[in-house]
Amino acid sequence: MRTGARHVISTRARSAAMLACAALLGATAGCAAVPGPHTAATTTAAARDDAARSSGAGVGGRAGARAAAATACNPAASSLAPPGGPPQVTSGSFMAKILARGYLIAGVDQNTYHFGYLNPIDGQIEGFDIDMIRAVEKAIFGTTDNAHVHFRAISDLQRIPDVENGSVDIVAHTMTITCDRLKKVDFSSVYFNAHQRVLVLKNSAATGLASLAGRKVCATAGSDSATKIASYPVSPKPILAPVVFWTDCLVLLQQGQVAAISTDDTILQGFVAQDPFTKVVGPPLTNEPYGLAIARQHPDFVRFVNAVLAAERADGAWGASYARWVGTPVPAPPQAQYAR
Repeated sequence: MRTGARHVISTRARSAAMLACAALLGATAGCAAVPGPHTAATTTAAARDDAARSSGAGVGGRAGARAAAATACNPAASSLAPPGGPPQVTSGSFMAKILARGYLIAGVDQNTYHFGYLNPIDGQIEGFDIDMIRAVEKAIFGTTDNAHVHFRAISDLQRIPDVENGSVDIVAHTMTITCDRLKKVDFSSVYFNAHQRVLVLKNSAATGLASLAGRKVCATAGSDSATKIASYPVSPKPILAPVVFWTDCLVLLQQGQVAAISTDDTILQGFVAQDPFTKVVGPPLTNEPYGLAIARQHPDFVRFVNAVLAAERADGAWGASYARWVGTPVPAPPQAQYAR
């Protein structure tokens, strides 16, 4: 592992193809604060957020267009607009507290190849989601260094509770923005669009979820993929086989204990890259707009992160990350939409 960061790792038994994703990473060790280069006066947007918090409207009772967007169930247009210009660490902001602490705490996956996974060569967490966290880290601290970000590996079920209780500052975990989740946490603007599909072994005759009636289909507990499987309108319904981590699904499929895995195509393509005896089948079942989850107590941080993502889209960094982790051709990044 790179000097300057310690990782607490406990390994779990997995198939040989999944060794890169087999460890459960704990929080890294504490580090000294390092001054950042982006401190500036409080912006108008941040001032609005401070006023909203003081009046009691900033956390649970935020009104206006933001509430209307959630009520209308438009997850892609639920986030807060950045103040304009490059992201800035404003005085008194949550970003300033992170800067003073010396590190960002990010809840991530380490089991999703190409999006958030543990590289067995250097012991680092990497992938497309991790690149988004690195961009936020750089905007706060002026550099990317393991001393300035603590990755906390969490399951799907832990994502919302860990944001709500402050165990993490931000979550990057192939996490779909949904109306139900917006009642509990805030999200950044959409940074990736995925679609739920189905993974089977290459010798399977299944053509999609509709052809798996009465058969076991694996998904992680707490994922919207699991909800889709359990409610799919066929008779008999597919039998949901819930697990903690997506890699557990792959092991069950390889062992013949489930007939299929159904989740986002981003996750499934990572499995295909690791196990050539699998294939993705069927049409897209859902749209899955990914966002970075943040506690509702920190609207200033939501705006800041959206400014980071806007810069990533504009300067080509988003496209470079897509090409590296997902492949080519590179599409246009999702267009940011905001509630206010």
